[in-house]
Amino acid sequence: MSSDPSPATPSAADRRRDRIFLVVVDDSPERDVALRYACLRALKGGGRVALLRVAEPPGMSEWAGVGALLRQERREEAERLLSSLAAEVNRITGTMPILFVREGHAREELLKLLEEEVRISILVLASSPAGEGPGPLITALAGKYSGRLKRPMTIVPGGLGEAELDAVT
Repeated sequence: MSSDPSPATPSAADRRRDRIFLVVVDDSPERDVALRYACLRALKGGGRVALLRVAEPPGMSEWAGVGALLRQERREEAERLLSSLAAEVNRITGTMPILFVREGHAREELLKLLEEEVRISILVLASSPAGEGPGPLITALAGKYSGRLKRPMTIVPGGLGEAELDAVT
């Protein structure tokens, strides 16, 4: 009687190492809090960081060339910003992040990315530190679009400082 070895199942350590923490890169001040939290979670608990920057599409334009030029400028700006943030992620975690640049509306592009990239484990967002509420993206994902969100979402208080983030990760 011959026995076939069962396929190896990943260990808990392997699953932790394969986790990807996705941070949406917008222009809000709380973005840095979400980024640091994701980096510390990846560093201390295993995993990698991914960054998503969504460039809003140019408005209606009479000339196609103007729209193409605006689109190219926004993409280059997104790439510069992600490059700068990637250096920060590398400094904290010792690994380069996965970078995603999309064009469209942030909520829709985020949901599409989460549907396409099954490797992403956790979405990390930060709330406004000024007590202005959770922000439109968090509000949409926790409300009307919650049925499309197929990953856990971590909402970090946007007012946390470095010492507080170190204590909670």
